Amino acid sequence: MKRVLAVVLAGGASERLSILAAERAKPAVPFGGKYRIIDFTLSNCSSSGIYNVAILTQFNPRSLVQHIGVGRPWDMDREQGGIVMLQPFLSRSARNWYKGTADAVYQNLYYIVDQRVDEVLILSADHVYSMRYDQMLASHRNRHADVTVAVCEVPAEETSRFGIITLDHNERIVHFEEKPQEAKSRLASMGIYIFNKKVLIESLQEIAAGQGGHDFGHDLLPNLISKYQIYGYRFRGYWRDVGTIESYWQANMDLIVDLPELNLYNPENEIRTISQGYPPVKLGPRAQISRALVCNGAIINGTVIESIISPKVFVEEDAVVRNSIIFEDSTIGRGSIVENSIIDKQVWISRGCHIGMGDDFTPNKEEPDYLNSGISIVGKGSRIPSEVMIGKNCKIEPWVEASDFSSTNIPSGETVKSNSPRRFLV
Repeated sequence: MKRVLAVVLAGGASERLSILAAERAKPAVPFGGKYRIIDFTLSNCSSSGIYNVAILTQFNPRSLVQHIGVGRPWDMDREQGGIVMLQPFLSRSARNWYKGTADAVYQNLYYIVDQRVDEVLILSADHVYSMRYDQMLASHRNRHADVTVAVCEVPAEETSRFGIITLDHNERIVHFEEKPQEAKSRLASMGIYIFNKKVLIESLQEIAAGQGGHDFGHDLLPNLISKYQIYGYRFRGYWRDVGTIESYWQANMDLIVDLPELNLYNPENEIRTISQGYPPVKLGPRAQISRALVCNGAIINGTVIESIISPKVFVEEDAVVRNSIIFEDSTIGRGSIVENSIIDKQVWISRGCHIGMGDDFTPNKEEPDYLNSGISIVGKGSRIPSEVMIGKNCKIEPWVEASDFSSTNIPSGETVKSNSPRRFLV
């Protein structure tokens, strides 16, 4: 779709995803076995015919930049348009780190001004959904709107997590409140905005001159309601903010139900990613798999139940993986049990271990606000020695070695730290 620039906000850190996003950008966190979270936003752009895309990075961007490359999986390696990576920079005008979503776009306003476009589509790179942006753009143009905000209905108990929007009978936005304790509606902003180019430039310059806040939802949009024609666009498909360990785990589990709301097999809205030339899945003579996603390159000799198995994962004989997500190139040793857990890349779990065991739901002592739903996490590159029992809400930091375990029994809510020099996630 011509005359449109998509600006993808992909720079935020995420403490709520704990060690999964400690040293990689949140949009680069693996999802659904073979994907990264940002794949969904980029695939939506491709499906919508939008190939002029600027990605704003900041926090630990190395793996994100490496994954995106020149944008070939999304058909964005083009002479006209294509993908551009924009990072924070210092200059004589004293640019600095992005202070929020609106500030990130403002600091790159020079790039937007130079684009020959009519509208700017602002997108978040940390949500999981399949959406045709061209249909939203058609609605924006038909209404002669200045700004259009995508909204979807969320459960009443979750409204305090989102910016909540109230629409009138013409679908025009009449009220916006960020993360209210008592919401006036259940329509949540999806963090997807279409701005007429002139309106975006004027609005960002005004908020910058006023020395106010720096976010679209909290600061900019509420001030525009009385000045411009701002409409809501109702989205009725699957959309999840995977910003917490629990929501991330649940969104993965949503993929393995009998009829998932997010259909990865729809050729009209294909979710694209880097294609790896791994061999087919290999199942041993005693392998048992039930309701699971298993990616190419995996070897399953044990049992996998209601889980996500990434490429090159090896599940040895008599091992059981249940209600868990196993990242690429990890090994589950003979006779080990992994349940209600997330295992990062290149983890080695030795024989006879039990990860996520017991009925004790004590929150993690270091991260009680983020690790409290019973899910345990094992960081990248860790090596779990034989016969180790790990409870719920536990955190095994990246690159932990066998010598870092002072006991073979890790009670629920505990953390095991690495005593080795820090290595970096990819």
